[in-house]
Amino acid sequence: MDERDESGDSGRPQPGTDDTRTDATRTPGTDDAPTTKDPQNPTERPGNPGGGILMGRPFGVPVYVAPSWFLVAALITWVFGGQLDLVLPELGAARYLVSLFFAVAFYASVLVHELAHTVAALRFKLPVRRIQLQFFGGVSEIEKETETPGREFVLAFVGPLLSLALAGLFYWAMGLVEAGTVPGVLLAGLMISNLIVAAFNLLPGLPLDGGRMLRAVVWKITGNPMTGTVAAAWVGRALAVAVLIGLPLLTHTGALGNKTQDITGMDTVLDALLAAILAAIIWTGAGNSLRMARLRQHLPDLRARSLTRRAVPVESATPLSEALRRANEAGARALVVVDGHGTPTAVVRETAIGNVPEHRRPWVAVSGLAADLTDDMRIPAELAGEALLDRLRAAPATEYLVVEDTGEIYGVLSTADVERAFVKAMARPRP
Repeated sequence: MDERDESGDSGRPQPGTDDTRTDATRTPGTDDAPTTKDPQNPTERPGNPGGGILMGRPFGVPVYVAPSWFLVAALITWVFGGQLDLVLPELGAARYLVSLFFAVAFYASVLVHELAHTVAALRFKLPVRRIQLQFFGGVSEIEKETETPGREFVLAFVGPLLSLALAGLFYWAMGLVEAGTVPGVLLAGLMISNLIVAAFNLLPGLPLDGGRMLRAVVWKITGNPMTGTVAAAWVGRALAVAVLIGLPLLTHTGALGNKTQDITGMDTVLDALLAAILAAIIWTGAGNSLRMARLRQHLPDLRARSLTRRAVPVESATPLSEALRRANEAGARALVVVDGHGTPTAVVRETAIGNVPEHRRPWVAVSGLAADLTDDMRIPAELAGEALLDRLRAAPATEYLVVEDTGEIYGVLSTADVERAFVKAMARPRP
């Protein structure tokens, strides 16, 4: 249904003026996260790695190493180096070189974990934007949701499964080398670390893999993916509280096999800091999962037809003041430049209009304020939801020409209107 206001009210604001009314033509608008699109910026453009070093493109998916990885690698090198000094004191300063090799090998194992998710996603024809190795692990940025709870379960489970397989491989390799040697210690460390990665990710709370598995199970039982997300996210938040309180208690009481008499005040502080960081990551990830689920719920609310501004056609030599007068009389809020045959060739940019002082507008032609139209800037009026957002991301612009199936001009869609509409939809509870 056409929701544009068809009245000829001459009091409607002109293009380029500030209008915050919520009428129909301008509605305000990580373990492995299923998507990385910013809920507060639905038209965020792809391709920006968000920082990091590109390491390669296995299976066509770019792999980035975030700057935070180097901090973690240094920390692992220092901590593992101290452990090596107890086991292999004859190494001396060379123990830090061995420790650095361990840090790199450990994150290679994390990469294998993420590649398992990536391969499964590609097998299910789900686009993967990138893999990023960062502080406390990695993330596979999968841009779409799976269609069934079974696929969701498989997609989540393959990561921990590969980590368990790697732990088994390293355990087998330990039998081929002598214990108490550099290879033996490295293999033992990699076996234990992969077991920890697998066990941690199998915990049943979002954003961990186990949380996605729990989501799939609840989804299967209830038939509602949102119910599964809510359940797994709240379990994730409970898990974050448990980590915050329980991890320091386990280490302080010696439940993890450490000797309580060797625990110092600094050890207690470090344990508490580690617990706080892990808890914050889990809590934040659970909240992000809920927001992303709400995002997908509200995507159908974004329709090009209902968000489009009515536009009036003007020829390129038309003075801006005259063009604005015509728009005001027609109750329109956008200008489209047409040629002598009435074919649209450009869209006048709202920001450019606002930058022209009123006394200069009779002397400025609209052609100097317009962006030439490309095929990608022509949006079908029936486009909606994720398809609409994907189209906007594929062709970055501030305004788009919205056309009917017949090619007739329907109006102009502003990126700012889409963003405001999205923010409003996200803030509105959905029944």
